[in-house]
Amino acid sequence: MKLIAAVFLITFFAISSVLAQVSERKLVSINNKKMAYRTFGLENRKIGEPIVVFESGLGSSGGSNGSLFPFIQNNFAGIVYDRNGIGESELDSAVKTDADVVKRLHDLLTTLKISPPYLLVGHSIGGPFIRLFASKHPEEIAGLFFIDPTDFMLTKEEDDEVKFKTGSKTGYQELLNINLQNIIKDPSTSTGFRHEAERELNESTPHFFKNYTSLPPLPDIPVTVMIAYSKHIEQYETKMNKELNLGINLIPWWKELDQLRIEHYAEMIKNNHNSKLILLPKYSHGIHQQDPKLVAEALISIYNSTLRSSKPSN
Repeated sequence: MKLIAAVFLITFFAISSVLAQVSERKLVSINNKKMAYRTFGLENRKIGEPIVVFESGLGSSGGSNGSLFPFIQNNFAGIVYDRNGIGESELDSAVKTDADVVKRLHDLLTTLKISPPYLLVGHSIGGPFIRLFASKHPEEIAGLFFIDPTDFMLTKEEDDEVKFKTGSKTGYQELLNINLQNIIKDPSTSTGFRHEAERELNESTPHFFKNYTSLPPLPDIPVTVMIAYSKHIEQYETKMNKELNLGINLIPWWKELDQLRIEHYAEMIKNNHNSKLILLPKYSHGIHQQDPKLVAEALISIYNSTLRSSKPSN
């Protein structure tokens, strides 16, 4: 069976033609492996101003953010990049954990002499990545911007309760592992994407996002979280549910998981000033591709909040 590579995570791949309008693709050696990146607005960046750093979803290159650039490239400086093995970046077998992903990104920024503060943007599983980055380098972060992030805070007990309440046989955590295993086994999966799926499977084995369970609280920085909920059940979801005998009652199952994700991210930012949780009913997982202007406006707003937050009070 040919795998639909991102069921429930849903990945979005490169929009290189749009990125080309931002800057030419460049390569730099990080840990003796080539990494691809593009930048915009660096020539106009002033000392102390944040730079926007984009982290893409599972299997997605930096080009997956390309739909945003027509709306933002004249508002601030930014950088997009391809993780090792994805897009045009060389595979690095030494990147075995999400902490390694964070370190490679930090090494990239350091090597390019792109100084903090950073406003990190993460879509899907890129959301957990930027949260982990903030825990490793809190003093370098100006703000966080989550686009329909994966719920790395979902506990086993909550997942089991969702199964019980909805009369479903399979929980989200189990389904994630099934999907990752299928990506790995699929002969059409690229070597780099397979390596990324193997890394994420390891991160959630034996416990879901096992290296995220004891993260320190966020510093008091602006945070925006955009969450799509009450999404349309796609035909491929129904098909896979049947073919794999998952026994998921999809509508109530997603409703419960949506509510938990909203609660988790609301709790995460409850002590952060200039922060917001934006709920978008009936939107797709790729909010920034479905409605790039909406996402761009929210991103510009949080960028302006980081500027205000960085100014010393009188």
